[in-house]
Amino acid sequence: MNARHRGRTARRPSPYRLPLRGRLALVTTSVFVVLGAGLLLLNWLSSRQLIEDHRYLVVPAADLVPQADPPGAPNTGSPDPARSPTPLPPDISRPLPTTPAEAFDDFQHSVLNELLVRSLLLLALFTALAALLAWWAGRRSLHRLTQVTAAARRISAGSTLDERLDLTGPHDEVRELGDTFDAMLDRLDRSFTAQRHFTAHASHELRTPLTLQRTALEIPLAQGRVPADLKPALQRALDANARTEHLIDALLTLARGESENLTPHPVDLADVAGNATEDLAEEARTAEVRVTAHLAAAPVAGDPSLLRHIALNLLANAVRHNHPGGTATVATGVHGKLAFIEVVNTGPVLDPEEIPTLFEPFQRGAKRGSKGLGLGLAVVRAITLTHDGKITTTPRPGGGLTVRVDLPRRPLSDPQERDTGRGPEVPGHGASR
Repeated sequence: MNARHRGRTARRPSPYRLPLRGRLALVTTSVFVVLGAGLLLLNWLSSRQLIEDHRYLVVPAADLVPQADPPGAPNTGSPDPARSPTPLPPDISRPLPTTPAEAFDDFQHSVLNELLVRSLLLLALFTALAALLAWWAGRRSLHRLTQVTAAARRISAGSTLDERLDLTGPHDEVRELGDTFDAMLDRLDRSFTAQRHFTAHASHELRTPLTLQRTALEIPLAQGRVPADLKPALQRALDANARTEHLIDALLTLARGESENLTPHPVDLADVAGNATEDLAEEARTAEVRVTAHLAAAPVAGDPSLLRHIALNLLANAVRHNHPGGTATVATGVHGKLAFIEVVNTGPVLDPEEIPTLFEPFQRGAKRGSKGLGLGLAVVRAITLTHDGKITTTPRPGGGLTVRVDLPRRPLSDPQERDTGRGPEVPGHGASR
């Protein structure tokens, strides 16, 4: 157990910490109580003000006095000192009620109408305030859930399982989810690592007996000590041996591509693609596939031998799953912060739903025959993900496939580096999956 996990298990939850559902319930209740109390208080104050403003509608007319007499105006009468005069509103223009029933009805109508308007305005204001408070409280409470989602998205989109959530804060449902997620990643990491180690070790151990078998078959054939009727059987055994060796090499490359233990070096995808095109020239001529190259500088940082397998497998895939007279085009270059290699080839029409299965080991596609080992695109995907790249595959409407690999671009060390490093066309050059 590493230090990160020891630190996580050493933290003990505080006994006074509430779970997430308890905190959300407490926050919701508090918001309701505070805003409800504020709404009631303001409604009470509004009602009191409205009653005072409309008091003149229910008090006797004799108790009503003008709100403000002009300075120096003559005194027309003296009010009864036993009564408390109520000033008239300055903008009163309608006739005052003459009976107590009319006065009460007018008072009730005026007060309730204005109270309704004020209550609706207060309700709208407090609803908006409640929404803001609820959004703030929810965001604060669920912030760590966004951390879990973001980390899960990064891990699912990447090629490594090294990242862990390692959530801090109260020991609640979110913390428990994060710890469970970390434990699951630990198990997956151990499982995938063991699988890669087994594949690499098994493939390595199988090489020695296969080499001995091939030698034991080749020596009698070379010395002419094999009867003529046995030569076809020995030749089939040698072909099977060679196919097994190629399969082991592909498995070792796949294991290396997924190992993540890489030492990056400066690599130009244009050089890699050009070398792969030359290596597969004879195979392309035999398959009658014409290869066209458009190679511009595409500097990246990575493992040179693994990046060579990207170009080699893409080109081999384009040739081996093509048809006589078909074409394959390989292009390299840069686009923004990315360098790319793209291979386009003719061939059988592919169903878009079939594309994801082509990247699974030992999958050749329903219409691609038995050519190849079914590991080429799986190797390309593993190496691409290990180099923090992205692979995009699109079936061509007329048949064939377009495969593009984007890798993080390395700045050019020489501003005079070539823009196009290969000839526009290499007849009979090609590549496979």
